[in-house]
Amino acid sequence: MPYRIAGIDVHKRMLAVVVSEVEVDGEYEFARRQFGSNPAQLRLLAAWLLEQQVEEAVMESTAQYWKPVWAALERYWKPLCQKREGARPTSGALHLAQAQSNRARRGRKDDFADAERLVKRLVAHELVLSLVPDAEQRLWRTVTRTKNQLTRNRVQLQNRLEALLEEAHLKLSSLVSDLLGVSARRILQALAEGETDPAALAALADHRLRATREELCDALGACQDIPPVYRRLVKMALEDGQRLDTQIHQLEQEMATLLGPYQDQVQRLAEVPGLGVDSAQQVIAEVGATAATFPSAGNLSSWVGACPGKEETAGVNHSRRSPKGNRPMRRILNQAAHAAVKLQGSIFAILYRRYVPRWGHNQTIAVIAHRLCRLVWKVLHQGVRYQERGPAVSQRSKQKRTVRMIRQLRSLGYRVEFLNSPPVLPA
Repeated sequence: MPYRIAGIDVHKRMLAVVVSEVEVDGEYEFARRQFGSNPAQLRLLAAWLLEQQVEEAVMESTAQYWKPVWAALERYWKPLCQKREGARPTSGALHLAQAQSNRARRGRKDDFADAERLVKRLVAHELVLSLVPDAEQRLWRTVTRTKNQLTRNRVQLQNRLEALLEEAHLKLSSLVSDLLGVSARRILQALAEGETDPAALAALADHRLRATREELCDALGACQDIPPVYRRLVKMALEDGQRLDTQIHQLEQEMATLLGPYQDQVQRLAEVPGLGVDSAQQVIAEVGATAATFPSAGNLSSWVGACPGKEETAGVNHSRRSPKGNRPMRRILNQAAHAAVKLQGSIFAILYRRYVPRWGHNQTIAVIAHRLCRLVWKVLHQGVRYQERGPAVSQRSKQKRTVRMIRQLRSLGYRVEFLNSPPVLPA
C-alpha cells in the first residue's frame, strides 16, 4: 500500500497543497492543488486528502493562519484516516513545522515548491517541528495568554496614568506604589469629579498607607490649578482600569472552571515555592495536566529552554546560551524563581546564597528556574507533593502561605477540604 504525505503551504486566503508517495526510488512525483482558507474549502481539503489516501500531513506555522487548517484536519480528516482499513500507527499524524527550518535559497520562493520542500524535509528529518497540544489544552492556553496580555495592558495603563499625573504636577506616584489600587483610585476618582481641595483628597487615602496626610497634601497641591482636560483624561484612565480588572477577573473564573477536573494538580503545583494558584494554572495550560508529552524532566527543560545550550565545533562548546523554547513557560519560571529565593529558610533561598557570589544574579536565577522546571515535571507527571527541605522555614510562615493559598483557591470556586483541623495563625 503506498504511503502518501501531504505538504501544505499556509497563507491567509489560500493553501498550496501537494501530495506525494514517499516510499519510492528516484524523484518525488507530486499532485498539486490549491484551496481557499474558508471553512467550506477546508472541508474540501479534508475530503481530497482522504481521496488521495494521505497518511500524514505537514504544514508551515505561518502566523496564526495555520490554526483553522489544523483544527479542520483534526476534525474532518484525522479520525477517518485512523479508522480506514489498513491504517498504520502513524496514520492521521499532523505536523507543524517552524518556518525557519523550511527556508529556500534566496530567489527560489514559490508556494508549491515550499509545500514540496516540506514533504522532502519531513522524510529526511530536517524540519524543526512544534508541539501542538490537543484542543482542550489549546483552549487553556488561549485563556491564560489572553489574561497575561490584559495584565500587561494594565501595567501599560498605569505607566500612562503616571506620566499624565507627572505632566499635571501631581506627585502621587512618589507616595503610592499602585496608582490603580484602592487608595489611589479613590483619590483620582474624586480628582476626576472636580475636587480641588488637597486636604479632602488626602483624607480619602487608607490609614495603612505609609505616606502621611501632610505629604499627600503637598503632592496633590497642584490639583487647584490643573485644566479640566486633565481631569477627563484621568477619568478615562480609571474607566479603562476598571474594565481591565473586570475582564481579568472573568478570565480567572473561566480558567478555574476549565481546570475544575484537575483541581488536585493545581493544588499540588501551587504548593511549590514561588508558584501560586494563578502560576499553577498557567503552567498546566502550557505543559498539560500530567505533562504526559514529556518522558523525562530533562525533555521538559529542553522544550522550555530552561537549560544550557550547546554550540560545539571541533570538540569546543562556543556558547551555552539557552534556547528560546516556550516563552510563556520561561516567563513563569523566571518569575517563580525570583519569588522562591525570597522565601527565607527554603532550599531555593539557600541555593541562591550559595551560587550568587560565583555566578551572579541572572545566572543563579536561571539555575533556580531550571530546578523549578524539573520539579514541575515531578509534581505533574509522577503525582508527588512538594516537601520543603530547607532547615529554617518557620511554622508561622507555612501557615500564612497555606491560608493565603486556600483563600485564593476558594475565591476561584475550588473546593478545599481539610484532612485535619484548619490552619490558624498564631497570635
